[in-house]
Amino acid sequence: MRYQVVTLFPELIEAAIGVGLLGKAVAAGRVSVTSMSPRRFATNKHLSVDDTPYGGGSGMVMRPDCVLAGMESAERAIAGEQPVRRVLLTPQGARFDQAAARRLSAHESLVLVCGRYEGFDERVRYFVDEEISLGDFVLTGGEVAAMCVVEAVVRLLPGVLGNAESVSEESFSPVCKGLLEYPQYTRPPTFRGHEVPKILLSGDHAKVDAWRAEQSRARTLERRPDLVTEPETASKPKRST
Repeated sequence: MRYQVVTLFPELIEAAIGVGLLGKAVAAGRVSVTSMSPRRFATNKHLSVDDTPYGGGSGMVMRPDCVLAGMESAERAIAGEQPVRRVLLTPQGARFDQAAARRLSAHESLVLVCGRYEGFDERVRYFVDEEISLGDFVLTGGEVAAMCVVEAVVRLLPGVLGNAESVSEESFSPVCKGLLEYPQYTRPPTFRGHEVPKILLSGDHAKVDAWRAEQSRARTLERRPDLVTEPETASKPKRST
């Protein structure tokens, strides 16, 4: 898998890809994450890639010629037999979720385009395949969003996680029916007055599975009822049973 991030700050991307599971995946050659700066295609000696907005207004807007040249150069750098998908990181994009991460993990190559200043010239949108947003808030740039997308996608690739079941049994996964994950516990059995639910110590796997399914649904109803499509039948999760 090959990913290129078009950004004015490549150092932010370089710092992020060297640690954790993402860093191990890069070191092992399972995935390539590189960056491309639009400043390489600036048209003046100051390497400016932004300009004042037509019609007036505050701030500066990223020029379409510099951004598109960066996208095209990034695409050429990673192009293979499969087409490259161009993704624009913008607050105006579709909400990124686990389903989107799974969908993007099927693409061999991605170009993720990061904005700065007041955003992109509107004409940039004609040259991308989709727009993605992390949520209803605004960042100073798209780099953090791009790395969130990369990490969410890369961890789904075969062989990246040590335990493949970690991907199948987690929040929003098909095994959890798209709901939040059930509560998890480990040692010690008692911690500052809070005990591990006795059913998890019972050794009865069928009862444990049923308890986890109940807790998953109840927790989702309590915290994210928008994820539940069936009529409410569960009560709020019990803290210890």
